[in-house]
Parts: sequence; C-alpha cells; structure tokens
Amino acid sequence: MEFLLWILAVILVIGGIVSLVRGQLLWGIVLIVVGLLVGPGGVSIFT
Repeated sequence: MEFLLWILAVILVIGGIVSLVRGQLLWGIVLIVVGLLVGPGGVSIFT
C-alpha cells in the first residue's frame, strides 16, 4: 500500500511541475501539495 501511495505522489508532483511549466500556476501548486500530502505525509495518515 505504501508503495502505491508513493507512486501516486510522484505522478501528482510531476503533473504539478508540468502544469507550472505550462503556465497553469494554481493547478500546478494544487497538484504538488496533494502529491506531498499523499506521499510522505499520506503514508503515515493512511497506515
């Protein structure tokens, strides 16, 4: 389960960075924050 959360977090953060590069500032920030919550913080939240 932790491994899947980390993969999801990486995908969200990469998507957020791509959004920032494409000029979608708000959406990029949201994706990065959600990715960080799911990844390092989410592992401890969900387990």
